[in-house]
Order: sequence, then structure tokens, then C-alpha cells
Amino acid sequence: MPNAESPSAASDLARLKAALTSADPLTWVITGDSITHGLVHTQGARSYAEHLHELVRGELARTRDIVVNSAISGHRLTDILGDFDRRVASWRPDVVTIMIGTNDAMIGEGRTTVQPAEYAASLREFVRLVRALGAVVVLQTPPSIDVPNAPGRERIADFVEAVREVAAADDVLLVDQFARFTELGNGGVPWGLMGDPFHPNAAGHAAMALELASVLGIRPAPSRTLPLLTAIVATARLNP
Repeated sequence: MPNAESPSAASDLARLKAALTSADPLTWVITGDSITHGLVHTQGARSYAEHLHELVRGELARTRDIVVNSAISGHRLTDILGDFDRRVASWRPDVVTIMIGTNDAMIGEGRTTVQPAEYAASLREFVRLVRALGAVVVLQTPPSIDVPNAPGRERIADFVEAVREVAAADDVLLVDQFARFTELGNGGVPWGLMGDPFHPNAAGHAAMALELASVLGIRPAPSRTLPLLTAIVATARLNP
């Protein structure tokens, strides 16, 4: 997916829009920690990465596209940077999304404490590496969490703000899942979308998929998936 100008959020979005109408196949890499890994708390339902797969390879009929989920539960950003070739570069991606920070924010005995400024510097390095591959990079904030019941993760808002600051400074596409979950929770935690204090459940993954698709302009018409995901989220909000 060629880029004739310096990358920016606007130019990346334009590139992606054009690429989605092209016959040339795309490779999508989705990476992060357990929230993106999508195990256990989805209880056998699809993760947001799998919903993206259905939207792209199914509803947009981009059957030659490849969607790779290289997220690993428990990982921090430094783990991804330390394994960048396997997790990202070796797939020769056209689009890379990352949602990371919930573990980076964690403090506790036996854990190395990461400062928000260190995390931001690592995130900027991730952006630099992905752009050097010629790929579109998409930053995602982690969703909001139940702080009182997630001991050690009280600093999550500082790390969310670091993602926003890096996105603004480096002019990167941003999917603000934290803001969306806060909105869905009427200013707090959207209990019906959570599997535990910091992992979204199946409905939460539906919400994240909708937000990601909205920002990236993935709007198949007609769509079976988007109305279904919208209904799942709406129903979950009624059953906190």
C-alpha cells in the first residue's frame, strides 16, 4: 500500500480508504495484550479481532486479505518491541493496530514499574518501526476498567492519556476505546460489557469492534454484522 507523502492520520485514513476499494490484498496485524488476545473472557464468542476479520474478509469480500492476531496475554509494550519481527514485521503488514497499556500501568511486588513517559517513548518507537515498514499504524487506548477492583492498575488513566498524546504528537490514527467505554458506562464502567474488572466480555468485544470499524471507515452496506454488534452492545447495557 504505497504512500507518496509523509504519514499522518489523515493520509493514512485516505490510503486505507483507497486500499479497501482496490483488488490488491492487504495484511492486517492486530497486536497487544490479553484484551486483544481475546481468550477466556469472551467465553467462546468472537473477539474484536475476529469481528474485524468477518467485516473485512466476509462482508467486504476481501477474501485474499489476511488478518493476524499476534497479541499475547500478560504482555507489555516492551515485550512487543522485543519481539517486533515475529509479532509485526515478519507478516509484511499493510495495517497494524495495537492496544496495550493495561499491564504496563500495573504496579506491585515483583513487577518492574513503568512510568507513563517511558511507555510513551516506547509507543513512539513502535509507531516509528511500523511506519518504516510502510504500514498504516493505528493506536488504540485500552477500555476503561473497574479501578477499585483492579488493584495495581490505578494508573491506567495516565497510560491512556499517554496514548492520546503520542497519537496527537505523531499524527497517528487513534481509536479511543477508553473514551467509548466510559461513554457506554454513562461516565463510569460499563458493567454489562465487562468479564472482570479489566477484561471486556463478548459484548465488550462487540463494542470495541464497532469503534475500530467506525474510525477506520469499515462500513459494509448492506451489513449483517454491524447491526448485530450494535444490538449486542445495546442489550448488554441493559443488563449490567
